[in-house]
Amino acid sequence: MSDTAAASTGRNATRLLAVLALGGAAAIAALLLAHHGAGSLFALLVVVAWAALWYANLLWSRRRSLPPALARHADKGVPLVFGLTLVFLWEAACVGFNVPSVLLPAPSLIVQRLLSSLPQMGADFVQTFVRAALPGWLIGSLAGFLAALACDRYDFLRRGLIPIGNFVSALPIIGIAPILVMWFGFDWQSKAAVVVVMTFFPMLVNAVAGLAAAGTIERDLMHSYGASWLQTLLALRLPAAMPFLFNALKINASLALIGAIVAEFFGTPTLGMGFRISTEVGRMSLDMVWATIVVAAVAGSAFFGVLVLIERKVTFWHPSNRQ
Repeated sequence: MSDTAAASTGRNATRLLAVLALGGAAAIAALLLAHHGAGSLFALLVVVAWAALWYANLLWSRRRSLPPALARHADKGVPLVFGLTLVFLWEAACVGFNVPSVLLPAPSLIVQRLLSSLPQMGADFVQTFVRAALPGWLIGSLAGFLAALACDRYDFLRRGLIPIGNFVSALPIIGIAPILVMWFGFDWQSKAAVVVVMTFFPMLVNAVAGLAAAGTIERDLMHSYGASWLQTLLALRLPAAMPFLFNALKINASLALIGAIVAEFFGTPTLGMGFRISTEVGRMSLDMVWATIVVAAVAGSAFFGVLVLIERKVTFWHPSNRQ
């Protein structure tokens, strides 16, 4: 790197850090002022904080003009700054304009309620995610994959199951959830059954497409070696289908949590995130509702992130994962 380029990247780094510091200081000052009565200075500080953080995101997204130490963290830094900016604007709007908490609680109230209800939140998380969503995700995804293998082996199954799968996947979950609750009872088994129904067909459709993704030349080569269907599956077609399988697993990760929460609206023990949401809405306790939503969002995002990391390790050869 030339001296001119190094000096330019240094100036850009200094500008980025200065703008971040300005935005953070203005945001903190605006929130402190909002809790003591909003005014014209409060509005000015909000605008300054928003403009500074917005400009910081623009600078950080131009990673080629930054030093390597900052450029490496652009993928994490830009979303973090953007998300914190949204939370700041949310807090400033709620506190500065005295928005009633029954309409939209401020993030500070949500965090306070979350911290004060950790034991209850933990029990709800175990009931919904660990006991219902995760087993249903495993069973539904595995059943969909095994059905895809059967469809790949026997063509009449593929012709018969895929249209039925498209039909069942279009059924509203709010319609089949109460039926499954009546069949399997009010405990976690009925919620897991709802999740199985929601996750079976995405895996089936993606797995069938993935098993057909291997190229004709590669299949002909395996055939010329005298490989059996099972040998071709394990050596060629299953590795080629991995991106499709992980795509289905990631889709199912979101569907599983949604299905378990919705199923709890129709009957559950006095635990679960869906039960907590429906109960607290009736009590007009919106801060508890939002706290439960935050827990569900964090759990779903973490689950999705774990699957992404595993996918990168397994499908390191795929063009989307090459550096």
